[in-house]
Amino acid sequence: MPSTSGTTTVPAVSAPQQTTNYRAMAMLTTLFFMWGFVTCLNDILIPHLKGIFDLNYTKVMLVQFAFFTAYFVFSFPSGKFIDFFGYKRAMVAGLVTMAIGAAMFVPAASAPSYPLFLTSLIILAAGMTILQTSANPYVAVLGPPRTASSRLNLTQAFNSLGTFLAPFFGSALILAAVALPPGTVQRTVAQAGNKVEMHDFSHVATADLHAYRLAQSATVKAPYLGIAAVLVLLAVIIGFFKLPKIEAVEPHGEVHDSIWHYRHLILGAVGIFVYVGAEVAIGSFLVNYFEQPEIGNMPEAAAAKMLVFYWGGAMAGRLLGSALLQKINTGTLLACNALVASCLVGVSMSLNGHTAMWAILAVGLFNSIMFPSIFTLGVDGLGPLTGDGSALLIAAIVGGAIIPELQGLLADRIGIHHAFILPVICYLYIAYYGFRGSRHSPASTSVTERTS
Repeated sequence: MPSTSGTTTVPAVSAPQQTTNYRAMAMLTTLFFMWGFVTCLNDILIPHLKGIFDLNYTKVMLVQFAFFTAYFVFSFPSGKFIDFFGYKRAMVAGLVTMAIGAAMFVPAASAPSYPLFLTSLIILAAGMTILQTSANPYVAVLGPPRTASSRLNLTQAFNSLGTFLAPFFGSALILAAVALPPGTVQRTVAQAGNKVEMHDFSHVATADLHAYRLAQSATVKAPYLGIAAVLVLLAVIIGFFKLPKIEAVEPHGEVHDSIWHYRHLILGAVGIFVYVGAEVAIGSFLVNYFEQPEIGNMPEAAAAKMLVFYWGGAMAGRLLGSALLQKINTGTLLACNALVASCLVGVSMSLNGHTAMWAILAVGLFNSIMFPSIFTLGVDGLGPLTGDGSALLIAAIVGGAIIPELQGLLADRIGIHHAFILPVICYLYIAYYGFRGSRHSPASTSVTERTS
């Protein structure tokens, strides 16, 4: 039976390396950084597109729905792509696909077309799915199995560095001020008990409104073209970089087993679903949340800059967590972080002003270790089925599509302040998984034991 005590690790599928390949790991951190950076820009796009196309919360959350649904749609095909072409070519293909999606923001902004923006995000996320499906298990086998959880937290810290820097980049370049068209009326409306300042475009001439939307949309062109260029450059560098050749995390010969026999993996997939959903839902609403008069009463650009504290906390927490996970049980640390996160969201819901604002921002610190910890707990003991288990966990990232959309529905009905009850429920499940759900059931004996 696999051990359920101590730091949980990803098993070696082929002969494990006795020392970590730091050169290859350093190269891979650039991928973690880039998909963190690009993902966090969605939090800037949401309030920007909401204003351009006059969308309610339910409709604007389609940004996250389109982006994260791509993980579910493309995760298993990505796994097969990796099996056929190998890790290195898959990473190059993922970067090129991401570059195409980023470049498509130019015609989307030129239209301007909300459906075309969503299409661009889907293509961007499809490439990111290939990177996620390959990079996470690849990092796991770049060194000793006993330090896999710590190593994955360390690389994820660079993912958080990308999310930390993105708000500076996005707020400065994307949320540029554009003069409102003639005839625009400022009005205050009541949404689910909250007074919200909105622009009324009903008296604006069609030509003036189109010109305004063109000018607002144009601010995304240069940033996403720059991102596309960087992604292409990275694809070229990865293509020429000599990554160590490792055995794919697939069965060697016929294995009479299935990932569905592993209860801790299935519950781990639910954990990834609710974690990504909660993290993305909170990040997506922060700008609009801080604009509320009773919370931060901030202009949009200033509210966007506050995101650095949310994502910066995740970066600091992963660096700290990488050290702590070498001494503390992964499940225990995960559960404690989840309980604190749920309490902080509850405090933000219960109070107003800067206390509510800083309580919700502090959640980022405790989000830090959740994804890599759930991931390593979920694939622990899978042996030759680690690849299939990884694909299932990556597919569960679709929670980032569904839960923010549900929170958008709640926000339209009960107000943005009280809609945060949904992440509270998500964190309580993660606490259960850390304490109980991640334990191996008697049926989930390792493949090597069951087939020997």
